[in-house]
Amino acid sequence: MNFTISVEQKAIQLSIIEFCKTELNNNVWERDKLNLFPRDLWHKCAGQKLTGLAIGTEYGGAGLDPISTILAMEAFGYGCEDGGLSFSVAAHLFATVIPIWKYASEEQKSKLLPSLCSGKKHGANAITEDENGSDVFNMNTTAIKHNDGYILNGTKTYITNGSEADTILVYALTDKEKGFFGGITPFIIDTKTNGFSVEKIFNKMGLKTCIMSQLKFDNVFVPKENILNHVGSGATIFSYSMDWERIGIAALHVGVMQKLIEQVITFAQNRQSQGESLSKKQVIAHRISDMKVRLEASRLLTYKAAAGIEIDKSNTLNASIAKVFVSESLIKTATETMHIFGAKGYLIEYDIERTVRDSLASTIYSGTSEIQRNIISKYLEL
Repeated sequence: MNFTISVEQKAIQLSIIEFCKTELNNNVWERDKLNLFPRDLWHKCAGQKLTGLAIGTEYGGAGLDPISTILAMEAFGYGCEDGGLSFSVAAHLFATVIPIWKYASEEQKSKLLPSLCSGKKHGANAITEDENGSDVFNMNTTAIKHNDGYILNGTKTYITNGSEADTILVYALTDKEKGFFGGITPFIIDTKTNGFSVEKIFNKMGLKTCIMSQLKFDNVFVPKENILNHVGSGATIFSYSMDWERIGIAALHVGVMQKLIEQVITFAQNRQSQGESLSKKQVIAHRISDMKVRLEASRLLTYKAAAGIEIDKSNTLNASIAKVFVSESLIKTATETMHIFGAKGYLIEYDIERTVRDSLASTIYSGTSEIQRNIISKYLEL
């Protein structure tokens, strides 16, 4: 399997890194402290087509293939110091825009994708519920057929971009007897629709510039034209979007780990301890070597999953393997970096502590590590 990066792909990465360093990295700690979503920077990201990387150019996207999309996200993770902003863009693209691009009718694509790719509209995916968490098989939000559409009732929680979104892809139960497989339907909701409301904004430990919300659907009428694909297609569409999201966010993590390793090497080489650089201490050199091993393993697992996303029907296994390994590697690498930096790693001004805080959610969102291991076990017929 050849993962050689082409000249064009490398140029895309370098362009994104330069854009991030020039446009996105000022006053990150202030935004983080105040839980502020940077709308102006969101629009700048959209101007670089980060909000539509994998979408066809006819709809305003960048038209990148899966590997190139993942390479672009890796560069985004490396260059952007605002983990909340990069996570917001990734959730918008992978969990909302890509499933619409893949499964929507031509009329829906023409209506929705140009504004979602351009950043004029912000997308969110709403499936998680408070009582069930990652157990999406147990859903309480219902959609009851009414005249020429459906009436939605229910509450979705921990929704990334929920309060910022103009377009929400919400999953609701349309057939209780069929359950998740065949009984869940995805609906495209305009947030200006009567009966929709943002009930709560959550204050989080990390990823503070990415807003997470609780959403309520109170007798929301959705015309049948707003069904994505067809009634009962929710399981297929959600699984597809999660494959993309798990791989795409893993790519962000790879970029972050690359940046951390470069930072810790520079620090260890320049920090003096007992008359020699810290990097000459075997315990430190071995820690950094382990970081490098985790990074390269994470990168290859992510690239492998990306390579199969449109051609391998069993690629969910690869996506789950990448997700669980890369997310756990990110936490390990971030905390090891903080320990090597010592007191400086604990201070806000060095940004390491924010990276640690941001990393801790990686084994929770997009399906917990336990959920990923359940998926892997199922594929192994355990």
